Amino acid sequence: MAHITTVIWDWNGTLLDDVALCARLIDTLLTRHGYAPVGSLERYRQVFRFPVRAYYEDVGFDFSRHPFDELAAEYMELYTPQSEACGLVSGALDTVRRLREKGLRQVILSASRTDILRAQVAARGLDGYMDALVGIGDIYAKSKVDAGLRWLRESGTDASRALLVGDSTHDFETAQALCAQCVLFAGGHQPEKTLAATGAPVIGRLADVEKYL
Repeated sequence: MAHITTVIWDWNGTLLDDVALCARLIDTLLTRHGYAPVGSLERYRQVFRFPVRAYYEDVGFDFSRHPFDELAAEYMELYTPQSEACGLVSGALDTVRRLREKGLRQVILSASRTDILRAQVAARGLDGYMDALVGIGDIYAKSKVDAGLRWLRESGTDASRALLVGDSTHDFETAQALCAQCVLFAGGHQPEKTLAATGAPVIGRLADVEKYL
């Protein structure tokens, strides 16, 4: 890898430990509307994917009966207050601190709505370590590629010297679209086998990011 000067972090599942909550809430939504639940955290991690609309279809929602926009709004009504109890992934704060001490620029790029992202990051004391918080304009978690490209353009960041760290195949796709390097974390929303299929390096601890700088 080229010498890294900027680390672009994904938020949900990479720095924020919300995987168990998300698995629980999708089952709540499914059973509330008469569908079979996903049933386990392991199964959730196997079926989760972007765009979230496609993932909702995969787990059984019929949008002719329950429109995606309504389901997404209902999900966020559950997620937003309950996510306040979610902490950071093990090692996240120490890793972010060490990278700051090394002089690296750090950014969070998320498919979360920007106002929700800012509130969550601030509540966990990470905003002071970040040079930018980049979210999207709605709750539908379709893609963060456009937001990432816009930030690169506006910030003048050299993408070839940026490392994107995430927990999903969409993070790999985003890194490719940004022309950034990529490392994937196996402790988040998708399992190691799924991540490894991208060909990107996969780590089991966030501290291992430092090996790729």
